Amino acid sequence: MLWRHGQTAWNLEGRFQGTTDIPLTETGLAQAKRAARLLAALKPDAIIASDLRRAADTAAELSTLTGLEVAHYEGLGETYAGVWQGLTHQEITERFGEEYAAWKRGEPVRRGGGELETEVADRAAPVVLEAADKLPDGGTLVVVSHGGAIRTTIGRLLGLDPFTWESLGGLSNCCWSVLSEGARGWRLQEHNAGSLPEPVMGDDD
Repeated sequence: MLWRHGQTAWNLEGRFQGTTDIPLTETGLAQAKRAARLLAALKPDAIIASDLRRAADTAAELSTLTGLEVAHYEGLGETYAGVWQGLTHQEITERFGEEYAAWKRGEPVRRGGGELETEVADRAAPVVLEAADKLPDGGTLVVVSHGGAIRTTIGRLLGLDPFTWESLGGLSNCCWSVLSEGARGWRLQEHNAGSLPEPVMGDDD
């Protein structure tokens, strides 16, 4: 299960967060508490999380309810986006219009001079796979991360061509996606689950 962090002020302002360490808002903390109550009922066996505090603080709510320790990994952090970080969507399109358009077309782009989406998958997916390999049979792993990092990880685990990763819609704050491993590999069971449909505010929009 891959769980996105709760709301931040930069989500509300439409600012690209990337690796900037932005805390949860009060609403974001409440979202984490609510979601943690639901996820705790699944009796997870392990929790791993990005070391950025918006994800770490989200994971802490589930840790409190389950008694499980959270293992933090830099590899689960959000996409580094260089000079795009801290800018609004409008500012990015005004200053880096051609680069933004190329990214939206599915071309490999280092947004703001940062990471390629495939590079994010290269660092995040192995962390998830290593933790999943340590689970008991039928066990549940909760991965607390970020919208862009989660989407690239899902794309990689499902074996999708990177050009098609955009077809996996974004995750709303504190919603999650569920994957299971079968005879033919990984399968997406649920995506952006956890609430009624709501607007997605995130770095992957």
